[in-house]
Amino acid sequence: MVEDKENVENGEQVSKKGAKKLAKAAKKAEQKAETASAVAANNAGGDSAEDHASGRYGLSEMIQSKDKRSERNFVPVSELSGQVGKGLVWVRGRVHTSRAKGKQCFLILRQQSSTVQCILAVGDVISKQMVKFAGNIPKESIIDIQAKPVAVSGKIESCTEQSLELSVEQLFVISQAKAQLPLQIEDASRPENADDAEGLNIRVNQDTRLDNRVLDLRTPANQAIFRLEAGVCRLFRDILTEKGFTEIHTPKIISAASEGGANVFTVSYFKDSAYLAQSPQLYKQMAIAADFDKVYTVGAVFRAEDSNTHRHLTEFVGLDLEMAFKYHYHEVLHTIGNTFTAIFKGLRDNYAREIESVGQQYKVDAFKFLEPPLILQFADGVAMLREAGVETGDEEDLSTPNEKLLGRLVKAKYDTDFYILDKFPLAIRPFYTMPDPNNPVYSNSYDMFMRGEEILSGAQRIHDPEYLMERAKHHGIDTSKIAAYIESFRYGCPPHAGGGIGMERVVMLYLGLDNIRKTSMFPRDPKRLTP
Repeated sequence: MVEDKENVENGEQVSKKGAKKLAKAAKKAEQKAETASAVAANNAGGDSAEDHASGRYGLSEMIQSKDKRSERNFVPVSELSGQVGKGLVWVRGRVHTSRAKGKQCFLILRQQSSTVQCILAVGDVISKQMVKFAGNIPKESIIDIQAKPVAVSGKIESCTEQSLELSVEQLFVISQAKAQLPLQIEDASRPENADDAEGLNIRVNQDTRLDNRVLDLRTPANQAIFRLEAGVCRLFRDILTEKGFTEIHTPKIISAASEGGANVFTVSYFKDSAYLAQSPQLYKQMAIAADFDKVYTVGAVFRAEDSNTHRHLTEFVGLDLEMAFKYHYHEVLHTIGNTFTAIFKGLRDNYAREIESVGQQYKVDAFKFLEPPLILQFADGVAMLREAGVETGDEEDLSTPNEKLLGRLVKAKYDTDFYILDKFPLAIRPFYTMPDPNNPVYSNSYDMFMRGEEILSGAQRIHDPEYLMERAKHHGIDTSKIAAYIESFRYGCPPHAGGGIGMERVVMLYLGLDNIRKTSMFPRDPKRLTP
């Protein structure tokens, strides 16, 4: 038998077969080294190369007011068109979308409702690493960029700034968002067009929106809704101030139910109980008795009503006003009606951009109103309903379906979305409502309606203390708990009237939205206490 020729390695004898294995392993290692060398060569100028943009991008340290950075000239996205050709500017916004491909990254920067396209391209200023970094920034992160506004030849349809883009030179992440978001802003912003069969059928339901309200509020429509809502408050204040009204602030913790009903929130008040105010009504009247003549207030109103409807909240913002008059409460009714007209005109003339933004997501029909406003008697409204085949009593309050039907009937006949219904039955109004002197069945009270839904309830108030006591007892109210209120009328009080408006409801109906939760920033209803 011929023995295998032996090899020696590391002082040990190795068989011919083992030597072949070693040679094969050595060759494999050599090939692996060559591959690694090739990859390294290929990456020259790539991620493993020196980053010539280092220091021009990255995660910013937490802002703790250490530096003022006053040398940075920040420009709003909506004003960038005036900066084209003027050099570099700084812009802060959110990453709406980003997409890196090869040596370029396209990023949409969003600032509230305004958006602009940004581009990073590998070159003398931008490195490949910087492009990769930009493409990996999570959506909704807040970034600072230094960029040059550049005019573009074709419109950028996906942005509000369509005639320019930003050529980025520096980019820093100020606040990084989570990679996984509970909802996507693009999904929450999609048009709600049921007729569009070819549209993307991606919807974010109401509970998901409200559970993640901070994200939901970033959509263009929501940004517009709450800017318009701020406009309603501003117009309400400005118009009434111009008419000689004084703004007052009233208590929200009271000793007795202001409306005389059971739908109040009870709170512990040291060793006693108190209530959250259903209305600033009693205090507005006391202000009139104190010679303020014309007053208004803007503040929270609480209603412990277990109503899970499209138009009810347990807490909302009340726009309330009260006014002394000379001889007839219509002096006040006309003042309120004209105030609404002025608000509608102010919204139409000054908030067209916001109305348009809301219309891009929700179907918005232009709100129609008459000048002066249409005024109908309650009995006339009942007659119109009966002509339409609805059975309703003379002293019966309008149900929600009947309100809406009457609104449609009024719109068809008078072409207005806003009208006033005067002379409501006394039996369905609060204890402090002045009865009609000519017909005890009715009262000197009125409601105002938008698109067939009530947005104000008001009346002439009883200013005689003895008559007020009589009416309070008739309603079963413990007069000892409203003694200070009644006492305020014993020192002389002018005749007066007023009303209370639900702000969220006004905005909902002006825009033609289908749910009041869309116009309450953080809504409260019987099933929601958070966020």
